[in-house]
Amino acid sequence: MDTTHHIPSEILASYAAGSLDEAFSLVVACHVSLCDTCRAEVESYEAVGGVVLESAQTEAMSPNALEATMAMIKSAPTVSAKPQRQAKPSVFPAPLQHYAGAAPEDVRWRSIGGGVKQAVLACSGNAKARLLFIPFGQAVPEHSHNGLELTLVLQGAFADSVARFARGDVEIGDGDLEHQPIAEPGMDCICLAATDAPLKFKALLPRMFQPFIGI
Repeated sequence: MDTTHHIPSEILASYAAGSLDEAFSLVVACHVSLCDTCRAEVESYEAVGGVVLESAQTEAMSPNALEATMAMIKSAPTVSAKPQRQAKPSVFPAPLQHYAGAAPEDVRWRSIGGGVKQAVLACSGNAKARLLFIPFGQAVPEHSHNGLELTLVLQGAFADSVARFARGDVEIGDGDLEHQPIAEPGMDCICLAATDAPLKFKALLPRMFQPFIGI
């Protein structure tokens, strides 16, 4: 897949080091599964981490550790593999399916107005992750950001004052970005977003409903 908008290197490095909140790690994992460029960069960071571990001081194993491990493997029950039917490719990348189900129709969407729906995903840490469903041609209320937001497009596309974002693309939102994403005509847009602070809506009505929709 040709991805135009990538995740910054510093976030990829933090992901490889395991120092991101779960919500941001989920977005990165899904993007990396769709983007060859960022996947290769993550693998390079992981390789550097492996070299560091190899150079670290090692702990001595017990004399019979290998024999005990082999005995456990031999005593494990044998499971015969069943032939698997070829599954239809899902809009949801594999890392997301553990959180949201196999496909958009499995999600328990909640309406937040104007045809837009969301589903908050269970993640530990301070950051929040959610799926957004934006009907084609529909706009999200204009807003800026109190913190960091990563938005990954999974289906369709949206455009704002910055650029056009299609499947696999990630938009980085921070305090300097004020925008109003609009779903491109022709296909409903589904996005995965992670935030570490509430959005700053420009209009009064979205601000009034903000505590109830958790954005």
